[in-house]
Amino acid sequence: MHDRPWWSLTALSGALTVIAGAFGAHALEGQLAPRLAAAFETGVRYQAWHTLAMLAVLAWRANLPLAGQRLVLLLWTVGIGLFSGSLYVLALAGGRGGLVLITPLGGLALIGGWLALAVCALRGRRDQSESGRT
Repeated sequence: MHDRPWWSLTALSGALTVIAGAFGAHALEGQLAPRLAAAFETGVRYQAWHTLAMLAVLAWRANLPLAGQRLVLLLWTVGIGLFSGSLYVLALAGGRGGLVLITPLGGLALIGGWLALAVCALRGRRDQSESGRT
């Protein structure tokens, strides 16, 4: 398996999550309107959860590589970039700009990743039972 780039990307996302969270909590404290601060915090929260989910998929993949796992990782990576990234930029730009249209696309990519995970898990389970493994 050549998952080293995925591990590195996931670690980078984790580091960026901490940086964004600290930046939002300290440098931006009191600098943003409440709705923009909430948007920034939402971006951090979604990035954190999906970074942890990526770690879980990578650990699962190390033990049982299945078709579809990399698609899950790709969709979540795109989703983090579009969803969280657009919320960060939106908050820092003071709510101006057309980024509001990008955020839902990121959300769709995150949802797509979860749906792809479900399909991957169901297919993997079926493939295991068909081959006699439990």
